Amino acid sequence: MSVSYMTHPLIKHKITLIRRETTGTNEFRKIIEEIAMLMGYEALADLPTTDVEVKTPIETTIQPVIDGKKLAVVPILRAGLGMVNGILALVPSAKVGHIGLYRDPETHQPHEYYCKLPDSIEERQIVVVDPMLATGGSAVDAVTMIKQHGGKKIKFMSIIAAPEGVSALMKAHPDIQLYVGCLDRQLNENAYICPGLGDAGDRIFGTI
Repeated sequence: MSVSYMTHPLIKHKITLIRRETTGTNEFRKIIEEIAMLMGYEALADLPTTDVEVKTPIETTIQPVIDGKKLAVVPILRAGLGMVNGILALVPSAKVGHIGLYRDPETHQPHEYYCKLPDSIEERQIVVVDPMLATGGSAVDAVTMIKQHGGKKIKFMSIIAAPEGVSALMKAHPDIQLYVGCLDRQLNENAYICPGLGDAGDRIFGTI
């Protein structure tokens, strides 16, 4: 089981900013991207590299570049879209897939409506992104779908998580790496994270 909780002061500071109910849509969206980039820097520290020959203005040298098929970023729609550009700022060549899941308002269970993944997904390092890890239902289903399509090397990034969601995801998929910006206290009776930040999708896209 591999769970990493972010400790960088910049991540902590920016998460506090998005918690504020007075933070507007434009600012919220930008900070989500910034947090995703900071978390991505940590999560991608183990990307494999290979040496290539490079000619500088001074001499020819051997230097490292990212190896293999590189990266696939897979947001869980729709809130996960807010984190994609943060990862692409680090690795512009990454491919982007999409998984569509919605939560039933009564049962709080996830339902699939879309899945489109990059080719050769079995050869890629996959980073699944969703700002909120609440019950863990959507996260579990998304990782299951990726595995069914052949995905093997999977990391999951969530900005805010509840203990219940972390437990559910790691119990179902103990072989993945989970990166959490901040672990909050608990879920309430409506399965919202407390203290949380409200509905991330609504706040990113300015909907109600």
